[in-house]
Order: sequence, then C-alpha cells, then structure tokens
Amino acid sequence: MALYEDVAAFCPVCEQEEADKRVLLRLLASGEDIYTRDNKVCHLSASSWTVNHSRDKVLMVWHNIFRSWSWMGGHADGERDLLSVALRETREESGIRTLAPVSKSIFSLEILTVDGHEKRGEYVPSHLHLNVTYLLEADENEQIRSKPDENSGVRWFPVDEALAAVSEEWMAQRVYRKLCLRSR
Repeated sequence: MALYEDVAAFCPVCEQEEADKRVLLRLLASGEDIYTRDNKVCHLSASSWTVNHSRDKVLMVWHNIFRSWSWMGGHADGERDLLSVALRETREESGIRTLAPVSKSIFSLEILTVDGHEKRGEYVPSHLHLNVTYLLEADENEQIRSKPDENSGVRWFPVDEALAAVSEEWMAQRVYRKLCLRSR
C-alpha cells in the first residue's frame, strides 16, 4: 500500500499529471496485478531524471527501441519499491555507481504508450507503462558506459539543450520539458 500512499501524496503540476494520477490511483486500488509484465495491457515502470550536483546537466541515454535520447528506467517486475527500481535501472543503463535520490518522494507521474516491438527475439504487444519518476543526483565526472542491449550511448546534456536532443516530440513537450523546469 506504500505506493498508493506515495501517489496519493504526490502534488501534480499540470493537467497530464492530474489525469494520470487519478488513473494510477484507481488501478492501484483495484487489486489488479500491475507490478509485473504478466499484465499485457499496463504495468508499472520507474524512471530517473538524473542530474549533476549543480543541476545544470542531465544524464540521458540513446534508447535503441525509441531511437531517441531519453531518461533511464525500467519495469517494476514485481518489485514494490519503485525508487529502488529507478536506482537499479539507472546504474545498469549508464554505468554510474555513485547515485543518490534528491528526495524519496515521487518527482513526476506519467502514463506512457509503448508501441509493439521486438525484444530479445519476441514480439511485445503495444501496452501502457504506469510510470513513476524520481529525481536522482550523480557525479558527472564518474565514468559512464552504455548497455548495448538497451542503449547505444550515454551522455550528460546541459539542461537547456536536453529537449533539442529528444526526437520523440510528445516526450519532449509533455514529460522532459516539465522535468527540466522542475529539476532546477
């Protein structure tokens, strides 16, 4: 029930977050399994918006499936602590080891569409990611590396240049724009 309480305590800053919060609370209260990919329609994921100590740069990866610079994150896969998921995925996808949450509170909420695609030789049908984002901080001087099965590059972007690097227009305008503004 901790995630329900965390989502209930989250204060949306835009219409998208207000609408997505209502849907997420309803799904969390329904008892439906949304913590695993066994739910082929929608399941939980966690992402990180990872900034440097001075908060003027953001760490992004070139996502192989979406063919865009993006945040890092992944599926809950049964894990109930979504902050742990965000931390684990960020470490795996970027090579960053020294990573800390700026806050344990939810930074942003999104319901994201994922088009059908091939992954590890199998077709994954279109579905929704019920996404919880956390603000993390890392040392921009630490060595970074890509994770070839998921991304083809890892790079620090000045916050003011991050949106221009993103090729997914909806993500740039509806998600990353609010994260850039909020992270300063």
